[in-house]
Amino acid sequence: MAPTAPGVRLLPNALTVLAMCAGLSAVQFTLNRQYSAAIAAIAIAAVLDSLDGRIARLLDATSKMGAELDSLADAISFGVAPALMLYIWRFSGDRVGWVFALIFAVCMVLRLARFNTLLEDTEQPVYTKEFFVGVPAPAGGLLVLLPLILTNEFGDTGQWWQSKAAVMVWVVAVAALAISRLPTLSVKTVRVSPRAVAPLLVLVGLLAAAVITYPLVTLSVVLVVYLLHIPYAVRRKHWLANHPEAWDVPPKERRAIRRAHGSRRRLGLRPPLRRAAGAVLRPMRNGEWPRISLPTDPRPPSARGRAWRRTGLRKNNRPGEPR
Repeated sequence: MAPTAPGVRLLPNALTVLAMCAGLSAVQFTLNRQYSAAIAAIAIAAVLDSLDGRIARLLDATSKMGAELDSLADAISFGVAPALMLYIWRFSGDRVGWVFALIFAVCMVLRLARFNTLLEDTEQPVYTKEFFVGVPAPAGGLLVLLPLILTNEFGDTGQWWQSKAAVMVWVVAVAALAISRLPTLSVKTVRVSPRAVAPLLVLVGLLAAAVITYPLVTLSVVLVVYLLHIPYAVRRKHWLANHPEAWDVPPKERRAIRRAHGSRRRLGLRPPLRRAAGAVLRPMRNGEWPRISLPTDPRPPSARGRAWRRTGLRKNNRPGEPR
């Protein structure tokens, strides 16, 4: 690969700085009561945050400074800025509201610190690359603004999601999702087959039209769908953990494995057992075959022979063995 020009190597870091500026600008828009512009600024910061890492890998311009700058920008854009926005919008002058704003900002910073720690862990199974641990920072920064988004779209007419109590509960819930161990899907490892390219482009066009026509409604729907995908992500990770044969295979082969296990379950068949020298080997889990000894008859041989006579059955003697 040809070496990347020094000017081009600055592009990922420039996008990171732009994302941080967008997050800080959202606070300024909120101070001026320009809530639509503030929400748009956070959304732009999320888009830029999703691009800087990919561009850095494509240009072979990854660096330690870029990783640290990205975490700092995420903490500001998706931790500090949304907390200040909610405080200005609903908790202005309320000390209890400020406590909840602090809780969210602290949880987002802790979530980013754990993310950086997991990046250095090279002993994780292959399938863990397909998941985030907890809700990622951009999604958390947008999710916590959902009450503000709904209010800005449907008006301040006294809906339940506008009350201080509802906003406090929502802030704590999103903060808990951010620092939780629940898996969420990562789009970084998604591989699209050639047949799905055209339908995917059509969906992208429809999404762009919806964003242009109904931006806040579309954003709300996307956030709700993202929340609803978490149970699926939990189930998917659990299935992968129990099927090592599907860890590092193409999507087509993984679907075949899933269908094979699904058909076996519908027919009521059990996984095959492997016998070895008086023991049964159950299906492999975590790379090991647990050994289970078969039960043995504790009675002496003479007692076993008497059991045949008590039941009225004739024992099959071996050739040359006395009756």
